[in-house]
Amino acid sequence: MGAGFVSEHAGRITAAITSGKSARSPLIASWERSARLHRLDPATASTPGRISDVELAQARQVIEPLLIAAQPSLDRLFQAVGGVGCSVLLADRNGVPVDRRGAMADDATFEQWGLWTGTVWSEEHEGTNGIGTCLMESRALTIHRDQHFHARDSALSCTTAPVYDEHGELAAALDVSSCRADLTEGFVHLIAMAVADAARKIEAEHFAQAFANARIVLAAGAEKGGSALLAVDRDDLVIGATRAARLALGITNATLARRIPAIDIMAQTGGDPETLDQAERSVVQRALARASGNVTQAARSLGISRATMHRKLNRLGLRCNA
Repeated sequence: MGAGFVSEHAGRITAAITSGKSARSPLIASWERSARLHRLDPATASTPGRISDVELAQARQVIEPLLIAAQPSLDRLFQAVGGVGCSVLLADRNGVPVDRRGAMADDATFEQWGLWTGTVWSEEHEGTNGIGTCLMESRALTIHRDQHFHARDSALSCTTAPVYDEHGELAAALDVSSCRADLTEGFVHLIAMAVADAARKIEAEHFAQAFANARIVLAAGAEKGGSALLAVDRDDLVIGATRAARLALGITNATLARRIPAIDIMAQTGGDPETLDQAERSVVQRALARASGNVTQAARSLGISRATMHRKLNRLGLRCNA
């Protein structure tokens, strides 16, 4: 990379920052943060810094539950993009990749570029880049070639999506990076779709593991992507919600602390409270369903006599097979 290109790149960023367009351009806003808030120089030639092996092990330990849940999705994503010279990185909330996938033939190149576990890609340290800016702005994005703040990163194309934990908090960033010169805009778009889908799958798997003893329910009508999930306990009370479910249904930590019935959150009706008869009807219906309509078996499962069961059926207006 010649001195002329570096100087031109730095000049373009400086001109963009002084243009006053940062309010209308997220990219320029990131460049401005990099230069003015983080005091970085786009002409810096040094490669990204790295944490020690001990610090990397500690970082992996902190994110271990999510890291375990992410393994199948990381493998599938690499199978989709690895053959065309892309690497897959999962970075923690500090912008440090804690796991990666890459072809052995490309490893030396990616390590040279800093696309490796233990490097630090936070926006604070590296300026505008896929991982760091994704974490800073909490949104999926692509930083393509000279959109990077540092001129030395202008050969990279990085597509990244945020990953949220079981509490709806930003926990990681999933990144696919390439340094191929022939990467087309159309292929970058396909990568973006694959990364976003993999991030949702990681969230869903991690959420299911975090609430292993609960029923996991898809919030109807919330999001077609399938990441709006609720964790419901044996009493049909909501005890957990993914970030997508929280946004779609207006769920907060205070909502979860009140232990709201799932039907109230899903229906969003705010109607009349459930009556005792309605609750009893649901219990009896479930008992009959489990017994395939056999009254004697259903009564036995509820700890009541067959005669008592028939009285309840008559009072509740329910029919049975036997």
